[in-house]
Amino acid sequence: MDLAFEDFLQRLERVRAEIAAACDAAGRDPASVAVLPVTKNHPPAAVEYAVRAGLPSVGENRVQEARDKRAALADCPVRWELIGHLQTNKAKLAVGLFDRIQSVDRVKLIHALERHAADAGRRLPILLQVNAGDDPAKHGCTLQEAPALTETILDCPHLKLEGLMTIAPLSDDPDLARRTFENLRSCREALQERFDIALPELSMGMSGDLREAVAAGSTMVRIGTALYGARRYT
Repeated sequence: MDLAFEDFLQRLERVRAEIAAACDAAGRDPASVAVLPVTKNHPPAAVEYAVRAGLPSVGENRVQEARDKRAALADCPVRWELIGHLQTNKAKLAVGLFDRIQSVDRVKLIHALERHAADAGRRLPILLQVNAGDDPAKHGCTLQEAPALTETILDCPHLKLEGLMTIAPLSDDPDLARRTFENLRSCREALQERFDIALPELSMGMSGDLREAVAAGSTMVRIGTALYGARRYT
C-alpha cells in the first residue's frame, strides 16, 4: 500500500462527501450511514489509518488474513467485521477473531457459530447475508430462504441478529443495484414485522453503487479501493 495517511484522509473526505450528497438527495442524515473500510489484501497499516481517522471498524474477507493482522495489531482499538464468505470449518476461528460476522447465510453455519459462541461464552453479533440480486456469482441466502434462516438464528441464544447484508451484482446498470438494495430493504421490513424484531443494520453498497445503496436505506457502506487504492493480491 503506497499511500500516505494524508492522502487517505483526503480519500475519506471524498467518500463522505459522496455519502452526504446521496443522503441529501434521499432526505437522510449523513450520520446515519457508516463507512466500513475494507482492508483486505492491504497491510496492517491500512487498519491503523482507519483508527487514526476515527473509524471504529474495519472489514476483512478472509479469516486467516484477519488473524495475522490482529496478531500484528494486538493493541489496536478497532472492531473487526468479517464480510467475506465463511467456511463452516473456520467458524470456531472466526468466533475468536471477529466482533461481528456479516456473511451468515446457511443453517449449517448458523449452528456452527452458535456452538462455538456458546463455548466461548459470548453472544456473537451477526448479519444475515441475502443474495437480494439473485446473482449466481454471489453468496447469500435467497430472499425466500431469509425467513426460515431468521427463525433459526432467533432460536440460537448465543447469536444476536443485527440486520442484513447484500452485495449487488457486478454491472454497469445502476438500476440493477437499486433493485437489489430495495429488495434487501423490503426483506428487512418483512422480517421485522413477521418476527416483531428490530434489524437496524443494512450493510449494502460499495464504491461503485454507494448512491443507490444510500437511497435504498443503507446504514453501512463497505469501501476499499476508493480509500486505499488498488489491492496487493497475495
